[in-house]
Amino acid sequence: MAAKRVKFDNISKTFITGNNRRVNAVANLNIEIPAGQFVCLLGPSGCGKTTILRMLAGFEVPTTGHIFIGSENVEKITPDKRDTSMVFQNYALFPHMNVYNNIAYGLKLQKLSTSDIKTRVHKILDMMNMEDFAERVPSQMSGGQQQRVSLARALVMEPGVLLFDEPLSNLDAKLRIHMRDEIKKIQMKVGITSIYVTHDQAEAMGLADIVIIMKDGIVQQAGSPIEVYQKPRTEFVANFIGRANIFPGKVIDKKGDITTVEIFENKFDIPQKISKAIGDNVDIVARPESIIISKDVFRGKVTKSMFMGAYHEYEAMIGDFKVEISVSNPRGKKSYSIDSTIDFSIDVDSVHILEE
Repeated sequence: MAAKRVKFDNISKTFITGNNRRVNAVANLNIEIPAGQFVCLLGPSGCGKTTILRMLAGFEVPTTGHIFIGSENVEKITPDKRDTSMVFQNYALFPHMNVYNNIAYGLKLQKLSTSDIKTRVHKILDMMNMEDFAERVPSQMSGGQQQRVSLARALVMEPGVLLFDEPLSNLDAKLRIHMRDEIKKIQMKVGITSIYVTHDQAEAMGLADIVIIMKDGIVQQAGSPIEVYQKPRTEFVANFIGRANIFPGKVIDKKGDITTVEIFENKFDIPQKISKAIGDNVDIVARPESIIISKDVFRGKVTKSMFMGAYHEYEAMIGDFKVEISVSNPRGKKSYSIDSTIDFSIDVDSVHILEE
């Protein structure tokens, strides 16, 4: 398989509703995805991520702009002629065909020889550890097994780009995690460019080399999972990619790469250079795991206390401000009950000042 880069050049998509209202599903999309990368389009329902995938596949036509797969401009190329394959949410398997024939179907349409088809199908079955399933029909398999067949059917076409349309949303939680890991292993093994649509931030964090976060048809941020989690650009990104405490603060000093902020009358030296001026109000993102218990800086009243095994979750109120706290590996550590008083601070090396 020869992985190909994907480029969206000033892509917009506008739909006209039944009452002639214009809906901008995607606006001014400019992204280049290097060959071999695993990219997740992440965002709430209606943010434009599925529309982007459908335009790349050829099921929707952009209102403006150009789409490139490799060096080829593909807007006028029909879906069956594009160098893409898609893994669907509902598997889309032929119920009357066995696994072998479901996987072989696209190759037969390409009029490959019987021997070539046999070789390629058995190669994929072996890679997916599904040789024993070749004669089964979809009704004889679990949802996870059917999704592996759907993935095998897409991979056997040896596309330049593999597309995933929320493929795990119909599976239970435990199986989703297993299939997520399987998809990542296979993608790394074959090295194919993959674009994956999801509204599940855990899936995106676990799978992606690059996460693209969408809202209202506009890219909010694109970067590695570590980058978007630790250095979100906006409050929306901070809250969508995980849980976040957004502390109100004020810039009181700036020296080189250190910004001193005041949060609830306490001063913190944060190792971040910002463009905001001294005296400006800012928002500071502190993840629940960035809260340090037993540091006598803030004092709050516990309103939630949930032991979760590997971690203990708390919520505490500083006046009307709610703080979420996550204590990892809580065994042997003091626990706090509801209505008790808890003292805590923030880890300045793990927080981030928002500038947008």
